[in-house]
Amino acid sequence: MNHPDATLLARCAQRRASLATQMARAGGGVAIVPTAPEVMRNRDSDYPYRHDSYFYYLTGFSEPQSVLVLVVEPDGGSRSTLFCRAKDPEREIWDGVRFGPDAAREAFGFDAARPVTQLDAELPPILADRAGVWWPFAVHTGFETRVEQWLAAVRSQSRAGHRTPAAQYDLCALLDEMRLFKDDFELSVIRRAASISAAGHRRAMQASARGCRQPPSEGLREYHLEAELLHAFRAGGAQSPAYGSIVAAGANACILHYRADSAPVNPGQLVLIDAACELDGYASDITRTFPADGHFDGPQRTLYAIVLEAQEAALAASCAGNRFHDPHDAALRVLAQGLLDTGLVARDTAPDVDAVIATGAYRRFYMHRTSHWMGMDVHDCGEYTEPDEPPQTLPDGTTRPAPRILRPGMVMTIEPGLYIRAAADVPAAFHDIGIRIEDDVLIRESSCEVLTAMAPKSIAEIEDWMQAG
Repeated sequence: MNHPDATLLARCAQRRASLATQMARAGGGVAIVPTAPEVMRNRDSDYPYRHDSYFYYLTGFSEPQSVLVLVVEPDGGSRSTLFCRAKDPEREIWDGVRFGPDAAREAFGFDAARPVTQLDAELPPILADRAGVWWPFAVHTGFETRVEQWLAAVRSQSRAGHRTPAAQYDLCALLDEMRLFKDDFELSVIRRAASISAAGHRRAMQASARGCRQPPSEGLREYHLEAELLHAFRAGGAQSPAYGSIVAAGANACILHYRADSAPVNPGQLVLIDAACELDGYASDITRTFPADGHFDGPQRTLYAIVLEAQEAALAASCAGNRFHDPHDAALRVLAQGLLDTGLVARDTAPDVDAVIATGAYRRFYMHRTSHWMGMDVHDCGEYTEPDEPPQTLPDGTTRPAPRILRPGMVMTIEPGLYIRAAADVPAAFHDIGIRIEDDVLIRESSCEVLTAMAPKSIAEIEDWMQAG
């Protein structure tokens, strides 16, 4: 049983207070926030447990079978109650020590705590005569049924003079906006996660170079490099990978969601690794592409330089006051020019950069966006359009939702790429080359901070690091 960090608990209390203030503007009510359920993998073996991010954001509590109930008065006053597992000495022998309601209330700073087995009995009286009920819509399958059951129990008491909450609100609308902006404590955890993840990439690069110097019979494979990553993550103190590690050698790098498998890693190939750890509930997200043996050849070097230049252009556009689409647009123009320069897009079909973009000719080789929010979830919550701003009218007369204005405290990825599958109309020198370069960035007033800069990225840095290993 790990006791919580005092700074984390202070932040959680502040978040609950902020949430209560926002709920009070709508008349108050009751917020119900469940954590994630345990999920069986097979037979009697569960998947490793991971709490729900919304729940953890407000509580810092990581045990399963838990629910936070926050009662908010119209004046903003609030009372928090945690429903959690009761102490059970027999189960604790098998599964580990539980806090139990009494210790959880004291350790985590809730106003009250109850056994979760009492939730169904206690919630209807809590909901009675409240203005509204707030819960995360479409997050936990079946939870809406439980809410309906609690409300039905309140309605059954109407003859006794009790009123059912007249409104239901999606709690995510408030929490997503709160989570989009990271405070100093959150950033300190993300930076540590990024540092651990970068160490994993450095370790994998050198393991690849060593493996390529061994006799072919040694058989370096993708899963060997994944093992190096996992070692670094756990050795650095991270609890788990933030997502399924992508370790893709050769043509496999052209499969966007490829998973580390048993394909051989051979000299002369590029290896694309998209992998990072989760630390104390916060993700990191890094992609690096490097030559398996530590030496870029001519075509690899040409395409890598294009992607790196595209990322540099996107990073330069990642600052407060710009829009969320600006880094993508900046990267796309560089990639489009590179596709023309290399002949991957023929000039008789798209003579210039504007034509490449307008016709979508680039999508054959670059089919994803350049950024996503990152935080507690690797694809973190938060709107990508600006709230309450009317749609924008584009030069061609069409409209689109106004992209989000970038503001200090936002964290997002910058990850352009090129994926060149073998085809008759593609120069043979570029066949089966997949490249992506991804970093996590913190938006600042006039620039961005690259949180994952510790992983080698330039051609010279990668080659020097791999040769040194």
